Amino acid sequence: MSTSAVAPGTRLAERFRLEDRVSESDGATLWKAIDEILARPVAVHTFAPDFPRVHEVVTAARAASRLTDPRLTQVFDAAEDDKHAYVVSEWVTGETLTDLLANGPLEPERAAGLVAEAAEALAHAHEARLYHLCLRPAHLVWTTGNTVKVLGVAVDAAMYGLTTDQPALDDAEGLGRLLYAGLTGHWPGDEEEGGLPAAPMMDGHFCTPRQVTAGVPGYLDTVTVRACLPESRKGQGALSSPAEITEALADVARPMPIPISYPSTPAVASASHSEGLDVGHRNQTTVAPLPPAPRRPQGGGSTLNRVLMTIVVLLVIAAVGVGAWTIGRSLGSGTEPEAQTATPSATGSTSSTPTQTVKPAKAKGFDPLGDDGDEKSDKAGLAIDGKPSTYWETQGYATAELGNLKKGVGLLLDMGKSVQVSDVVATLGSTSGANVELKVGDAPELGSLKTVATAKDASGKTTLKPDQPATGQYVLIWFTRLPADAGKFHGTIYEVVVHSPGSA
Repeated sequence: MSTSAVAPGTRLAERFRLEDRVSESDGATLWKAIDEILARPVAVHTFAPDFPRVHEVVTAARAASRLTDPRLTQVFDAAEDDKHAYVVSEWVTGETLTDLLANGPLEPERAAGLVAEAAEALAHAHEARLYHLCLRPAHLVWTTGNTVKVLGVAVDAAMYGLTTDQPALDDAEGLGRLLYAGLTGHWPGDEEEGGLPAAPMMDGHFCTPRQVTAGVPGYLDTVTVRACLPESRKGQGALSSPAEITEALADVARPMPIPISYPSTPAVASASHSEGLDVGHRNQTTVAPLPPAPRRPQGGGSTLNRVLMTIVVLLVIAAVGVGAWTIGRSLGSGTEPEAQTATPSATGSTSSTPTQTVKPAKAKGFDPLGDDGDEKSDKAGLAIDGKPSTYWETQGYATAELGNLKKGVGLLLDMGKSVQVSDVVATLGSTSGANVELKVGDAPELGSLKTVATAKDASGKTTLKPDQPATGQYVLIWFTRLPADAGKFHGTIYEVVVHSPGSA
């Protein structure tokens, strides 16, 4: 599909409608589009017929789609055939690091907190052997939802044709440069980057952050030097991976979500070359700054605190006195306090049977009707790890009925021993359309597992509760129908919690 043949209104995969052309570069065109099924904006890249790295980009996008860290931009779909090639990813709105530096360097704690989040996210990507290789200020975004996003993992490197023998070191240096930029408002490179001026030099070497900006803490200066300024290390070891950057910034206060009142007009998006975020002219609406790290009050602050504490104590004493007088008056009049008028039967009617959470010993993807009996078991543990951002999902199927290949597929939990199951709470994907069954039994075989609860057209947090507590060592969440997801049909489970009857 040539870029000239693609115009606003074009629909890809019968669901992604192209709306606005954001940018074009070397045969790749970035669009803002609408996912007509989920009614949400997405970023879409299309490619000219002579674009030399289509296969590499699509392959990288498919690999990146398996990343689950919410701080990494999600890839929804990627396709390559004789007629067209495209990559569909999350549309992110917010302020890039370039935008945040428009008025000068950030507060040191704020800059370090943003980079610490980015480093941790990239460390997760590296665990999957996916790398960035071209970190720039436009790739680090503080979103309108008050979260950090790192754009372009794997995809941008493929688009630019970047390769390296030392990806961990390259990404560590990239994170160091982002920290340098946040602390100084300059870019430690031979040329300006994203509107940031090149860092000043001394004796042929880039100045350290403390030499450029007053007030940079010594430990942040050291982290930056160890990450990206080898000439200034003076015997200090290099930080050679995002994981090491994460460890070096472990004590930094992380940016926290804070309430912000946004204007009624939609925010202008910010994005990387590969993920379709518009970094052009924007309204001068500034996201509220991150809260700084807590500081110990000094000087007059302690006096003010003592005065406030005295007032609070006096108010408490007054409240206790009023309460005592009220109770005494009630007792004297022979009238019981209102709180004691409830009858025992009414109190009992509001109580519920206590339950306790039982942690599964292990989990596996269960596909007894398939060729090999397995359904992404390598990801099954993510549904019982207690982290709501990670998930297990089925293979992608062509239809909601599992491509008419089988009657069902699911996630099998081994509880380690036979337990009573009062209910199971499964957090599914946000798209409705899943039909699920809860099966319990003492053998990990489909015929030995009894269906004890069902849910139709389910999504989100779904409680599967048997009419009577069921007993067994194995608990199965069994999909018989799958919801639509990125052009295919997947069953997704973010987290499963098994409850057993507890003691009263």
